[in-house]
Amino acid sequence: MHQPTARVRACDRSRIRVMFDLAQELEREGRDLVRLEVGEPDFDTPEHVLDAACAAARGGHTHYTSNAGLPELRGAISDTLDREYGVRHAPDEILTTTGGMEALHLAVLATAEPGSEVLIPSPSWPNYWTQAKLADATPVEVPMAAPDYDLDAERVTERMGADSSLVILCSPSNPTGRVADPDEVRAVVDAAAEHDAYVVADEVYAKLTYDRDLTGAAALTGHPEHVLTVGSCSKTYAMTGWRVGWLAGDSAVVDEATKVRESTTACTGSVAQHAAIAALTGPQEPVEEMYEAFRERRDYVADRLADMDGVTAPRPEGAFYAFLDPDTDEASLPVAKRLCREAGVVLAPGDGFGEAGAGQLRLSFANSMDRLEEGLDRIEAAL
Repeated sequence: MHQPTARVRACDRSRIRVMFDLAQELEREGRDLVRLEVGEPDFDTPEHVLDAACAAARGGHTHYTSNAGLPELRGAISDTLDREYGVRHAPDEILTTTGGMEALHLAVLATAEPGSEVLIPSPSWPNYWTQAKLADATPVEVPMAAPDYDLDAERVTERMGADSSLVILCSPSNPTGRVADPDEVRAVVDAAAEHDAYVVADEVYAKLTYDRDLTGAAALTGHPEHVLTVGSCSKTYAMTGWRVGWLAGDSAVVDEATKVRESTTACTGSVAQHAAIAALTGPQEPVEEMYEAFRERRDYVADRLADMDGVTAPRPEGAFYAFLDPDTDEASLPVAKRLCREAGVVLAPGDGFGEAGAGQLRLSFANSMDRLEEGLDRIEAAL
């Protein structure tokens, strides 16, 4: 029988999903697990967003939209990027996508030539590796230094060369929760411009920055045309299932990405687009309430980990993750499976975020304070 293509066979399953599947199996057996492996807000979508979606559906807005998305939504994204992060793009330089994940995929397809290199400072989200491979490019891990894993522009720029087509930066970081220093981001973008390469700025967690306001990567450099900004409604507005994201950047790249969309998802769901307009332009009090809850949880988790024997972690500055070093010689996946089976707490294995994460564990604090307290009690007892 003919085998699936080499590019598909070269892709690995995310170890986050490996733990997700194991947890579901144990829960079917009646186990009480504290689920801290998946990065998804535990809040419901705000009521006014639901109302807008219902009104759109009942009002007949259930048909195809343009491939790039509704003009009203692209305008709302443009205003939000400018107001919140200093990133300026006209609506026609913005493509709405089926979640931030599709925006990343299209950005890689549009900028990474087959055989070229996609540089990934790590630890980093595993989907970047997969997306590079699906574009027939070569993912190149650039490890950042422990224990904080902060972006080190010198390490990235030293690895750049004639074959480098793209650098993917994520700030706030998944999995470490760290926020990149603006000077380091600027240096990476400037070096990419010198190499005629692009920087994809994955800023889906930008609104969840706790200790200072985040300025978008495209606003930090004199070469904004070399930055492609990826955003999403998923994390900020508790809309993971609605699948609304965006790609913003140079019109030449955005136009090519839009062309590819004709043969993939065609357009983001029409009702979801109307919901996203309400999320971006409507009352922001629900967002502020979720933000305060996440910040309170961040403070609690950071303080608990700082006092915990046998575990260290850089202080999360954004997103809703902590990256734990359990001070053990075991590999990440066996430790995660042992904690799941024996202690009843589910974490993501750190080596699923690149070799730089080997031996670490990612904890998501997108859960209630009660469950976080119980989960950290179990971790402390086990480790």
